[in-house]
Amino acid sequence: MAFLVYFRIAFGGIMLWEVQRYFHHGWIQKYWMDPVFNFTYPGFGWVQPWPGQGMIWHFVALGVLATFIALGFFYRVSALLFCLGFTYIFLLEQARYLNHFYLICLLSFILICLPAHRLCSVDVLRRPQLLSQTAPAWTLWLLRFQLGVAYFYGGIAKLNGDWLQGEPMRMWLAKSTDFPLVGQFFTQEWMVYLLSYSGLFLDLLVVPLLLWRKTRWLAFTFAVLFHLTNARLFSIGIFPWFMIAATAIFFPPDWPRRVIGFLAGSLFKRPLTPVSPSSSHPSMLAGLHTVSRHSWRVRGANPGSDRPPTPPGREIAKSGSARAIAPSRDRALIATCLLIYASLQCLLPLRHYLYPNNVSWTEEGHRFAWHMKLRDKDATAEFIVRDPATQEVQVVLPKQFLARWQARKMSTRPDMVLQFAHYLAETLPAQGPEPLEVRTRVWASLNGRPPRLLIDPFVDLVQQSRSLYPADWILPLNDPLKPEA
Repeated sequence: MAFLVYFRIAFGGIMLWEVQRYFHHGWIQKYWMDPVFNFTYPGFGWVQPWPGQGMIWHFVALGVLATFIALGFFYRVSALLFCLGFTYIFLLEQARYLNHFYLICLLSFILICLPAHRLCSVDVLRRPQLLSQTAPAWTLWLLRFQLGVAYFYGGIAKLNGDWLQGEPMRMWLAKSTDFPLVGQFFTQEWMVYLLSYSGLFLDLLVVPLLLWRKTRWLAFTFAVLFHLTNARLFSIGIFPWFMIAATAIFFPPDWPRRVIGFLAGSLFKRPLTPVSPSSSHPSMLAGLHTVSRHSWRVRGANPGSDRPPTPPGREIAKSGSARAIAPSRDRALIATCLLIYASLQCLLPLRHYLYPNNVSWTEEGHRFAWHMKLRDKDATAEFIVRDPATQEVQVVLPKQFLARWQARKMSTRPDMVLQFAHYLAETLPAQGPEPLEVRTRVWASLNGRPPRLLIDPFVDLVQQSRSLYPADWILPLNDPLKPEA
């Protein structure tokens, strides 16, 4: 149970920090209140920002709910509402798609299902009968699995020709020669390949190395260095810090108790009487000390006994009294749900292999596949709008309707270009009954290649619909990377 308490507090605390960052930087106004148009996800066009000051209050509510999650106060309801509230933010704007936002949506959903409030929580203070020192094994392995998916598929995504040739790492390092200590080496080829391949192998191997006791600390150390380097090189918000905190879930599940026991032991020198669920509540620190001294011991391992304690994994799997053992029907339901969820998480990131051409170019199958910091893509776009009734033609630049950050993101993503073309056809006035025709010229450069047309300029995008099938109006990328001198 200690690992669940740790994860609950870490998740709630970091989410509260994230909400504070949005207020501090004015991002709520910038990203969700100022834009006149939002790029929505297929099937979620009905998700729209709150009117007036509604988005401000929405983030206030998220901050309150994050605090409640950390404290374990009305935990189940708080986790459910936070999951719904954060997923709503995620669905509002495709141009704000971030892999760690997607991860937060998934983990907040998982938290709803976890009994993370049954120890060291306000809920236990309110209802002592909730107190439990153990948790089912699947709760630990579900969290590990979800984090493992993000790591492993992030490595799978790096198994492409550009990354293996050092791009776009070469381009990024050339802009970061002011990096402390090692920045002077960032223009050298050995450093480019060292960082490219170390990122690849860390993503692929960090989870099995974390699961093996002999390599766990080494793997965790490299993971921390990896995330700290990313935090310095890239503007990726809370993601490095969240992953450092979350990766600690791969340590033995009782490690938070050991840390608390070590820290509390220096504060309380005299023995404390263990507190049962029905007794009066101790002070917070005394309660933590009591928990650390008495509840971490493995069942069957008595003080002074020569018999080794049960491994932490088995402690969790066999934990608790008979009332903690779910009926076989409940276990079957849990196993079925876990199997379905795990299958979706394993298959969804692979769907881009069903599409032709380079996924970093076409963007088909890019989202929800853990393609993190994988490409450097620049593009410029202009839209040619023709009225069939008058034959009048006008050129529209994205900045006339979109915020700068929206226009920059849209120009590199064909599905968003298509959505914006439909928006122009619906927004601009037409003189006749026929819909406007909208074509586009998008010149894009991927990982330092010369600019190439991304979308067929002769196709009327208004006649194209959003689809899961490959889009034949996206032009293929046939240019290889230019060899480095």
